[in-house]
Amino acid sequence: MPKTDKRGAPKQSELPSTLRKSEKHAQRIFAEAHDAALAEYGSEQRAHRVAYAALKHSYEKVGDHWEAKRKRGPSDERAEHGGPNARGATAEGVDANASKQHLLDIAKRLEISGRWKMTKAQLVDAIKKYNRRARSRGRRRPTPGK
Repeated sequence: MPKTDKRGAPKQSELPSTLRKSEKHAQRIFAEAHDAALAEYGSEQRAHRVAYAALKHSYEKVGDHWEAKRKRGPSDERAEHGGPNARGATAEGVDANASKQHLLDIAKRLEISGRWKMTKAQLVDAIKKYNRRARSRGRRRPTPGK
């Protein structure tokens, strides 16, 4: 199902919940990449993968929404290889290629305890875990006013 309307604007009702809480540019990237991939490949599942890959090049997942990355580029080992047969682990939207200081800053905002003792890989895992819980909470309880 197309994610954009006739004018090319993202359809809020068709966007994943984490994107509805994100800025318009992130929504537009996802929707346009999805629609182009759907037209090209004809597969909804493949279109979603392409759209998220495009989104993760410019945005990282923080809690229950997406925020612009400081530097564009692949966010994890899997994104670096790309394609339908990509290898490597995914960081589920967390920018695993960011500096440890950046990950510490995000962990601080998310109030993740024990962050100062964690390695970079542990920080990525802790942020991924927090993001999953935040998304799960968002599904049970709609955000007021959105």
